[in-house]
Amino acid sequence: MSIQKNFIIGLMLFALFLGAGNIIFPPSLGQMAGSELVVALLGFLITGVGLPLIAILAIANASGGLQTIAKRVNPIFGIVFTMIVYLAIGPFFGIPRTATVSYEMAMLPFLTSEQADANWPLISFTIVFFAVTVLLALNPAKLVDRIGKFLTPILVIVIGALAIKSFVTPMGTIGKSQGEYIEHPFFRSFVEGYLTMDVIAALVFGIVIINTLKVEGVVESRAVMKAMAFAGAVAAVGLTLVYISLGFIGATSVDTIGVHSNGATVLALSSNVLYGTYGSIILGITIIFACLTTAIGLVSACAQFFNEIIPKVSYKLFVVLFATFSGIIANFGLTKLINISLPVLMMLYPLAIVLMLLSFIDKWFGRRPIVYIFALIATASVSIFDGLLEAKIDITSVTSILSYLPFYEQKIGWILPAIVATLIGMALSPLTKSKI
Repeated sequence: MSIQKNFIIGLMLFALFLGAGNIIFPPSLGQMAGSELVVALLGFLITGVGLPLIAILAIANASGGLQTIAKRVNPIFGIVFTMIVYLAIGPFFGIPRTATVSYEMAMLPFLTSEQADANWPLISFTIVFFAVTVLLALNPAKLVDRIGKFLTPILVIVIGALAIKSFVTPMGTIGKSQGEYIEHPFFRSFVEGYLTMDVIAALVFGIVIINTLKVEGVVESRAVMKAMAFAGAVAAVGLTLVYISLGFIGATSVDTIGVHSNGATVLALSSNVLYGTYGSIILGITIIFACLTTAIGLVSACAQFFNEIIPKVSYKLFVVLFATFSGIIANFGLTKLINISLPVLMMLYPLAIVLMLLSFIDKWFGRRPIVYIFALIATASVSIFDGLLEAKIDITSVTSILSYLPFYEQKIGWILPAIVATLIGMALSPLTKSKI
């Protein structure tokens, strides 16, 4: 395959990743990180760029989707875990977020304070947003492809224009860091990167890239891995530039617009300061269509997966069900949605990370399930309580024990137990049956 075609596939991968979460979290991170912006961005780039790239390569290495890797633990686990991931990135968090981000960036800046405090504007917007999503998700292939090809470059141009303007004529100086970013900017932003959902998105959509390569005639495993690595590098560079730009906009915006609870508001107000009302309008329209494309893709992917699991329920009915449920969840608002999703992602993300990393080395232990089982149990024994703690649930009796783990205070205490359990599993693996 030519470099040009490989580059186009890289842009396609970049378009898949560049969704609502990628746009709203870096500005908020920039505001909170302040003078620790460089360190914070480094942590965010690991979970927001590095790990998704590894996840894409894990899918290429496995020559299949998420369920192909997850069933190496156990066939039932393969189905259940994949379902949980699809629900998390789909109707529970990912899909509703596309509507709430669109609303807060495209509609909210133009509402009066009375209208903004009312419920009906968000309800009305989500009804229209998901009605359009349903209509287009029923036959999404060509339309989503066309929208993505046109709107992703436009979105990049709009973000680039905001970034250049913020560098040339900054809204203010970079202020002091706040909250957890004062003492632990790297680790806080590392965990903040979970909110992009890009690792689990990569595990879900990696198969899309593989199928695209197959259409181009790339089928040999080594060639697929090489092409995926090239495409991943293209996407990684694009995401890195976007994150740095948006992070800088947030860091220099505090003096002018103040501190806000979510990045959508930060970016919307910043665009108005940098380019006036027209800037807000252009950004808002672009965000709506970009998020609509993401919503269509996620609804379609979830509907296809669950239709395969439960064939008695039609694809079209799943589309309607997921869109309707997502519309209901979206009306909790973006801030509440983020607050609810973080505890779940704190539980789920470490499991996804360990699962994909083990998929690279499972030939060393004959792909025996015991290694996966030990590693995932050890990881879950920490990550589940991290999620409960993030949800403000009192588990002092447990956390007092877990606090002895290295990096537990930084919310990545699951790393050492995962490594130790993997080594124990590998030592015991010769005594067990080979791969499933």
